Amino acid sequence: MIDFENADFIKLRQVDNDRFFEHVAPMLIDEEELIATFQGIRDGIVFTTHRLIVINVQGVTGKRKDFTTLPYRRIQAFSVETAGVFDIDSELQLWFSGLGCCRFEFTGGSDVAEICHIISERLL
Repeated sequence: MIDFENADFIKLRQVDNDRFFEHVAPMLIDEEELIATFQGIRDGIVFTTHRLIVINVQGVTGKRKDFTTLPYRRIQAFSVETAGVFDIDSELQLWFSGLGCCRFEFTGGSDVAEICHIISERLL
């Protein structure tokens, strides 16, 4: 499992939903769809209609993967820091009941407003 408290996450960039679909498809429930997908060097995050799925690619070959499911219904609060003039990256912090805070960093080209909208629709 990813150590959310101590991990300095590689900056994530948005990629096509097809990038991780084959890996998460067996986990999806009826009518659950992928909304947005982000990738670091090898790891990734998939936003679905019901949850976030964090994919931690392990080992030299990358065949072994760890999947962490974070349901939207467990989010208690979230915070977004948008890109600025000198700091072009964005940051998302999510507070989950029973887990604590998870922090994700996104490249400057990522649409954090869309991410906020996705989370807000599921929480409010």
